Amino acid sequence: MAAHLTRLQMAGRKPKPTQLKVVTGTFRKDRANMREPKLSGDLSDAPEHLSDAEREVWRYAVANAPRGLLKKLDLSVLEAWVGAYVLREEAKKKVAIAGQVVKSPSGYPIVNPYLSNMNKQTLIMLKAAAEMGFTPTSRSRIVVAEEMVGDDPWAKLAGDEA
Repeated sequence: MAAHLTRLQMAGRKPKPTQLKVVTGTFRKDRANMREPKLSGDLSDAPEHLSDAEREVWRYAVANAPRGLLKKLDLSVLEAWVGAYVLREEAKKKVAIAGQVVKSPSGYPIVNPYLSNMNKQTLIMLKAAAEMGFTPTSRSRIVVAEEMVGDDPWAKLAGDEA
């Protein structure tokens, strides 16, 4: 049943989210996705189980994300991004100390394993940012059936008032 209610538009360039268009002054009602999903429940406090370093990154992300962008539904994605960020920074410090190439136990030069970990965590961060509507761009690509839109604050900007 849910398959006919939502769909993901994949063709073409990723559109900028309506919320960011309004904030930056580039909103055009003739190009707006009036069926863009409107999620509720903003994310704010970090989960209790996060480390101090992860809590700091969490606070930074929440404080610097566009207001109202991060929703409770995004908790696991933000948590994955935060964890990858902290692990990447730890690996980055170790690469800065030891260098990109280190000596193996047998004496041969090899790529620093921390460099590989740093790159892997970066990829996890990028995936987490783009998955399931976490990024503003990917969220704006989701289309919800008209009957599910309900009270749409963007409709007033577009002149669709009843």
